[in-house]
Amino acid sequence: MTSLTGKATRHPYRWVVLLLSWAAFTMTSVDRSTWGPASASVGEHLGVSLAGLGVFATSYYIGYVISNAGGGVLTDWLGGRVVLSCTLFAAGGFMILFGESTSAALGITFQACVGVFAGCDYSAGVKLISQWFPSKDRGFAMGVFMTATSLGTVIANAVVPSLIAASGWRTSYQVFGIASMVVAVLCFVFLRNGTRTEGEPRQLPGLGPLLRNRDLLLLGVAGFGGMWGTYGFITWSNSLMTKGSGVSSVQAGGVVVIFGISAVIAKPFIGMVSDLFGARRKVPTMVVLGSFVVTLLLFGSASSLTAYLWIAPFLGVAAYVYSPLMVALIPQLAGVRLAGTAAGVTNAFWQLGSTVVPVVLGVVFQSTHSFFAAFATLAAGPLLGMLLMLGMREDPAERPADEAAATPVGLTEIEALGEAVAPRR
Repeated sequence: MTSLTGKATRHPYRWVVLLLSWAAFTMTSVDRSTWGPASASVGEHLGVSLAGLGVFATSYYIGYVISNAGGGVLTDWLGGRVVLSCTLFAAGGFMILFGESTSAALGITFQACVGVFAGCDYSAGVKLISQWFPSKDRGFAMGVFMTATSLGTVIANAVVPSLIAASGWRTSYQVFGIASMVVAVLCFVFLRNGTRTEGEPRQLPGLGPLLRNRDLLLLGVAGFGGMWGTYGFITWSNSLMTKGSGVSSVQAGGVVVIFGISAVIAKPFIGMVSDLFGARRKVPTMVVLGSFVVTLLLFGSASSLTAYLWIAPFLGVAAYVYSPLMVALIPQLAGVRLAGTAAGVTNAFWQLGSTVVPVVLGVVFQSTHSFFAAFATLAAGPLLGMLLMLGMREDPAERPADEAAATPVGLTEIEALGEAVAPRR
């Protein structure tokens, strides 16, 4: 990927990498978001109480957190192509098995298994994109990549209620499970890893430099707060609107579709803007998290379908656009060489918010029967994230010399963009 003068160039294949990484991440996001519109039907069929439905979501996120922590290490060791395609194929298989569940215990087990395999595609995608896109283009690329989470919500809420009405909740899990396996095969066939440094042995990456990186740790805890609000809303919004305000499940699904569509449009835009303004991402992240707090409280104060429809697009933007900014910060803080491990470890911490919030929110709503109390609980997460971002140092020049030395040196753009003639598989 170099000219005779040694200058890095942008290889067109980087768009194939972005497309396939995005497609894989979209499918696991659809798989995860299917639970929201399907949860009430699953609960009725399997005899699970409203509060008990949170255990299904929590079991998924427990598996998801575990695989994020380990998946990033595997990605830096084995390469993004193998990790992305194999784990997505397995996640699709367990989606199909969940659709065959005959008891709550079996369903919870299969949900955990889906989470275990679904959590690896994020770090693998971040690694591949970090390898093939230079830093100055990475905000836009990560913005496109991260549309997968909101697009998954849109697809699930647009399709699942109709599938349930026509064929039952089992069909939705079977359809999306098969689609995930098809995308996994395409990734295995067409994806290529970027190159490693010449003579660099293939070995498990060390976590020491990352654990000594204070700014990366702050980013991890801040993301926890953001994900608390985002995935708490995704998991519970349908049930809260139908139980708390009396709107139908189809109407609630429509609100969440609008919520997700606005984020799909906004994510690449904010990434592109951050690229144009010198890849500065700390302040925009804080502004977005603050807006997330406000819109959650406004949504919790509403009580009609009309109000939900008006607030949903603004809430969708605030609930999602902090994520591409945070993800683009990861290789900047940790270096491209350990981008997979750093992405996996930070996202594992982020997803702890997703793991805890379904159960907490279920208990809050069941004990208070207050729609606003539930959304105030959600708003506490992004408020924490905004405050923690104050202490993060985006510019390496702001860090002490010992911390700068502890941060792994990233690959050069020439290495990061991969090899044009004979890329590694």
